[in-house]
Amino acid sequence: MSKYDVIVLGSGPGGYVTAIRASQLGLKTAVVEKESLGGVCLNWGCIPTKALLKSAEVFNYLKHAEDYGLTVKEADKDFDAVVNRSRGVANGMSKGVQFLMKKNKIDVINGFGKVKAGKKVEVKDEEGNTKDYQADHIVIATGARSRELPNLPQDGEKVIGYREAMSLKKQPKKMIVVGSGAIGVEFAHFYNAMGTEVTIVEYLPNLVPLEDTDVSKEFEKSFKKAGIKVMTNASVESVDTSGDTVKAKVKTKKGEETIEADVVLSAVGIKTNIENIGLEDLGIKTDKDKIIVNEWYQTNVPGYYAIGDVTPGAALAHVASAEGILCVEKIKGMHVEALDYGNIPGCTYASPEIASVGMTEKQAKEAGYELKIGKFPFSASGKASASGKKEGFVKVIYDAKYGEWLGCHMIGAGVTDMIAEAVLGRKLETTGHEVLKAVHPHPTMSEAVMEATAAAYDEVIHL
Repeated sequence: MSKYDVIVLGSGPGGYVTAIRASQLGLKTAVVEKESLGGVCLNWGCIPTKALLKSAEVFNYLKHAEDYGLTVKEADKDFDAVVNRSRGVANGMSKGVQFLMKKNKIDVINGFGKVKAGKKVEVKDEEGNTKDYQADHIVIATGARSRELPNLPQDGEKVIGYREAMSLKKQPKKMIVVGSGAIGVEFAHFYNAMGTEVTIVEYLPNLVPLEDTDVSKEFEKSFKKAGIKVMTNASVESVDTSGDTVKAKVKTKKGEETIEADVVLSAVGIKTNIENIGLEDLGIKTDKDKIIVNEWYQTNVPGYYAIGDVTPGAALAHVASAEGILCVEKIKGMHVEALDYGNIPGCTYASPEIASVGMTEKQAKEAGYELKIGKFPFSASGKASASGKKEGFVKVIYDAKYGEWLGCHMIGAGVTDMIAEAVLGRKLETTGHEVLKAVHPHPTMSEAVMEATAAAYDEVIHL
């Protein structure tokens, strides 16, 4: 039987990063993967969706070339080519992970992995053959998939999840998107930009409901301006797929209405991949579809660990990677610091982009803080005006007493690349006064962070 120091189940951004860090630390490592290296993120999530969204951005630029003093005749899109480019980007990234596995001397075991007693992993290959592998430490990083609602069963054709949405053979004329989290709004934006008539249905009162209310309101306004039909406080009760189209019965405060479309995209969250991987046999504790772990990602059974979407933390690629690194560094006996889940950035890559970290205004008030809040609109930014991307703002929230940076919320072009300043500032316990006195380059979008801070301290210059 092959013997390792560490075996990782799953090669997503949690699993493959865990394996690489383990190998760097001198641990003999293997990773088990039933599909393609890179998991959902590289193959069906983070990376290929951003490729689709880039095509949408370029197409929008072409359609509005006149705004920049340019003439483009008959700009059009080739939907198949857009999808193929996205798949090509994903395939390239997956090959990159293959290279990293070889470079770091990590064994890749293809097949479906199942944890067993005695610190073993059973792997079943495509032919149905099984083989056992042994390791001192087994890390479960099997990720998650699109969640199905009982009243919205996915058939892969008329009612689809994110995988099918990324590789449709034909562009739908009409689409209903159920759910307005990051996945829902990113696909809503992409298909709308490509010319599909999009309706988005959200059960809660606001789109992107986990964001600061000011951000949600601005985002909804932008979506409506782009021609997307927005239905909040609404739910899809049932779908009829018997005809050529799909008919969705939507319940609203005003009553029920039936909406017809070619495709319904269900984007109502995720379901963890914890079935049939041996958890029950080993007695590994789970709760509400998640594996229970301590701050070092140890399960209740010694030698077995879990990271990423299968655990109770935020289901984000960068969280899974950070958890995996911490997990194996602790295994190696290094002095490590537990992850601060209050300082995890969240990003949404629709147009406009959204990026946030820390408390919302509502959360900060409920926590009892006295606040200093500043907002700086990109309409007052020279760089935003020059770029033709003036919608959105930066909002900062500070504790009035000590200047602690409690939260930062951004909406606008390129803000997903700006939020790291707030993450790093909060990590270093930077005060509002220090942010204000740190010279930011002009003209940039990033100086809006300084300007918003100046507004919080009644020192704003450009408003």
